[in-house]
Amino acid sequence: MDLDLNTILDDLRMAARSVGAEVTSPWFYLQLGLILTAAGLAFATGAAIRARFKVDAVGLGLPVPLRPFLRVLVGSAPTAVFALLMGIARLVMVDLTWPSRSYLLSVAAKFALAWLIIRLVASGIRNAFLVRVVSISAWLVAALSILGKLDPVVEALDSVAITLGGLRLTPLLLIELAVLLVIALWRTNLVSNFIESRIERSADLTPSLQVLLVKMVRMGLLIFAIAVALSAVGINLSALAIFSGAAGVGIGFGLQKIVANFISGIILLVDKSVKPGDLVTIGDNSGRISAMKTRYISVAAGDGREFLIPNEDLVTQKVTNWTYTDRNTLVKVNFATSYDVNPRLVCKLAIETAAENSRALKNKPPNCILTEFTEAGIRFSLTFWIADPDGMDNVKSDVMLSLWEAFKREDIHVPYPVREIRIHGGALSVETAADAAK
Repeated sequence: MDLDLNTILDDLRMAARSVGAEVTSPWFYLQLGLILTAAGLAFATGAAIRARFKVDAVGLGLPVPLRPFLRVLVGSAPTAVFALLMGIARLVMVDLTWPSRSYLLSVAAKFALAWLIIRLVASGIRNAFLVRVVSISAWLVAALSILGKLDPVVEALDSVAITLGGLRLTPLLLIELAVLLVIALWRTNLVSNFIESRIERSADLTPSLQVLLVKMVRMGLLIFAIAVALSAVGINLSALAIFSGAAGVGIGFGLQKIVANFISGIILLVDKSVKPGDLVTIGDNSGRISAMKTRYISVAAGDGREFLIPNEDLVTQKVTNWTYTDRNTLVKVNFATSYDVNPRLVCKLAIETAAENSRALKNKPPNCILTEFTEAGIRFSLTFWIADPDGMDNVKSDVMLSLWEAFKREDIHVPYPVREIRIHGGALSVETAADAAK
């Protein structure tokens, strides 16, 4: 323990003497002056460039993926100019004197270049958390490389290993795998988004087939990206056979719902029982299918809400699809009148009222039938067809309002409950009009 402590103290003394020698050297202040001068020139040049080119308007004529890249490049003009000036100063100092006398210039140039590269790479990432992770990781690697400590750190990370079957796992291997997976999945997402946009613009494919193709493409690219990342770090895919049993147990105990929803989603897309744009009723939820995802479908209600319904529910439960084979929808209006009217006149008025509605189909005339004689009056059922189930309740309301106005014109009364209160010798009794007539 004493020996280790003495060794550490000796190393600290040597480092302190090196820093002291560096600080007291006139070359240190010359390099510091060059760095400050280059920083001032870079700031002035960057201000002139930003005044000449508006950052928000840069790249408007370029493709969308290139616009953030060019805007970051213009916004980072001072950093680029500073890195260039530091590189030139470093070359001049190396040519005129010893390389060790321009060490600070080399470090400053490398840090500026690393900053510029990291900002350009991060400009293509939309996720804020991922940008932080990439930036911090890249800065750590760049700092270790510039200070000459990257190789010792890599060797230390590779020295600790755990062997599982024929697979040797080290911290270095896991870090490399994570970086490659992030890059592979990012590129896969870009490619799949491009293919998805092409598929959705195809007029020859039905909505269900478009969703199915998009899911197949995404799943295929995801599997390919993972396989490429594993192979790139030297992991033999056959070495992962030991984890297949664990994955099967995990699916059996905890992932059965996820797998069931995924398989149910594939079944729904293949049998075309529902598709984007259909108007459906599932339990108490009604609306139009706006999207079909791997785990659920999104049903947009007319009041701004969206119901996320698991795919398994659509396979196992009763689903009403208003637009499965035909978008034409039958609207039914039930009403009643008193006994002092002509039922045939009532049916004629109801049919004429429904036919006058703008959304009623002309090739399918309305129909009105007498359904029941009750104590309260005569019951009728009016039916008519509309071309689309959207706004069915509004159409029904319009017809009922028009029917009410027609009844008022023809002096047709709609029955309503009547109560009579009679007092017999101090006893109170309540009777309906029908009871009193008996």
